[in-house]
Amino acid sequence: MRALRRSVRLTAAAALAWPLIGPLAGCATRPPAGDAEALQDYRATNDPLEPTNRFFYRVNSGIDAVVFKPAAEGYRFLFPKPIRNGIHNLLANLSTPVVLANDMMQSKPRRAGDTFMRFLINSTVGIGGVLDVAKNWGYPRHETDFGVTLALWGADPGPFLFLPILGPTDPRDAAGFGVDIAIDPFTWIGKGAVVTALDWSRYAVSAADARERVLEEVDNIKKTALDPYATFRSLYRQHRQTQIDETRNDNRATVPAWFPQPPAQPGAAAPGSPR
Repeated sequence: MRALRRSVRLTAAAALAWPLIGPLAGCATRPPAGDAEALQDYRATNDPLEPTNRFFYRVNSGIDAVVFKPAAEGYRFLFPKPIRNGIHNLLANLSTPVVLANDMMQSKPRRAGDTFMRFLINSTVGIGGVLDVAKNWGYPRHETDFGVTLALWGADPGPFLFLPILGPTDPRDAAGFGVDIAIDPFTWIGKGAVVTALDWSRYAVSAADARERVLEEVDNIKKTALDPYATFRSLYRQHRQTQIDETRNDNRATVPAWFPQPPAQPGAAAPGSPR
C-alpha cells in the first residue's frame, strides 16, 4: 500500500490540504478516565479522527474499484511478468536519488554507498535500471524516505490519518512525502510539454505497477478481514515501524570502497565492523 501512495502526485495536494480539513473533521469519542482498559486501547489506536478517516477510506475504496484496480488488472494483462519486473526495476532506479539523499540525512554512510553503487551499476550495466544487476553483485535494494528520516531525528508520528488518494499515513509521513517530491530531481529538472508528459507518465506507470503488485493481498484483506479499515491501519503501522527499526539498527561501518566483502569466517569479525 505504501508504494501506491507514493506513486501519485495528487497525494501531495491532499497532504497539504489536510490542515484545512482537520478542524472540520469528526473525532472519535475519548473514553472516560475511569475506563482504564478502553482508554488504553484508545491511546494505542491513536486514531482520534476515526470517523473522518473511515469516510475517506470508503472514498478511496470507491476510487480504487473504478480506477486503480482496473488499471492494475489491465497492466497485468498487457505485460508479462518479466516485462513488469523490468519496469519495476526501472522505476526503482529513478527513485534512487531520493533514497540516496535520505541515506545521507540519516547519517548512514554504508547504506548511502550501497545506494550510490546501485545507481551507478544499474544505470550502466543494468541498461538504465531495467536489470537489477547490482543486487546480484552484492548491493541489495532498500527502501527509505523522509518520513523515516524524520523518525530517526526524533519526530513523533502523530495520529493516524487516512487521506484522499494518499491513503493510510500520519502527519510525519505526509510531510515526509512532500519533502521527497521536492528533493526528487525529476520535480525541478527540465521544462516543456515533453518533460511534463514523461513526468506524469512515470507517476501513472508507478501507480499501475504498485497496485498490480498487491492485487491479491488487498482483495484478500477486503474479503476476509472483519474490519478491513482497522487491518490496513495496523499493517501500515507495522510496516512503517519495521522500516524505521531496520534503518536505525543498520550501523554497518563504511569500508574504503563499497565493494562486496567475503563472508566472515567463523569466529572472525566481519570486514569493516568494530572489534
